[in-house]
Amino acid sequence: MDVFDVPANRQKGWYLSLMAPNTKGPTFAWLDPSRLYCNPQALADCVKDLLSPFDSNTIDLVAAIDAMGFILGASVASTLGKGFLAIRKAGHLCVATQSQNYTDYTGREKTMEVRVDVLKPGVKVLLVDQWIETGGTMKAAIQLVERLGATVVGVAAVAIENTEGGQWIKENYRFSHCIPEELQGQIDQKYLNSFKSFDQ
Repeated sequence: MDVFDVPANRQKGWYLSLMAPNTKGPTFAWLDPSRLYCNPQALADCVKDLLSPFDSNTIDLVAAIDAMGFILGASVASTLGKGFLAIRKAGHLCVATQSQNYTDYTGREKTMEVRVDVLKPGVKVLLVDQWIETGGTMKAAIQLVERLGATVVGVAAVAIENTEGGQWIKENYRFSHCIPEELQGQIDQKYLNSFKSFDQ
């Protein structure tokens, strides 16, 4: 599907066919969802689908995870008319921070941090990332937000895989992702075949 094409019948998830598969080998993620952000209608529909389970009145702030989560998170925040908080990789903020260690989807140990002058008791936060594979990164973000006293009212991503960590998020938090139920098995097994059904 051409990156700028928009089908006449925009069924839920049509934009998933815009995602690009990995062509560089096993040290990279198995696909690149960010190609869909290049299509303005695809990005708008993706954000609309992510927000469908949430009431904007229950969200005070959107927080997203460095780095690819920033694109989707900022789009979600703009659509809701809410503020945006960046959860950064450690060492990039020049203000007081709270940090959290975690293991990412590649198995590497990392640290994330967030400024301490925004989150506080009573603040209701929607957490956004591009993709949740093992769930380690999102779980660390949840821990950071909750340690500062704020409340996580939901988790949103293009996809949440049914790994142990992904299942933990689904069982403990309100969540939203863009993958139709009939395609979840493919996402969990990391292949794209049925996405062709959206390319019409």
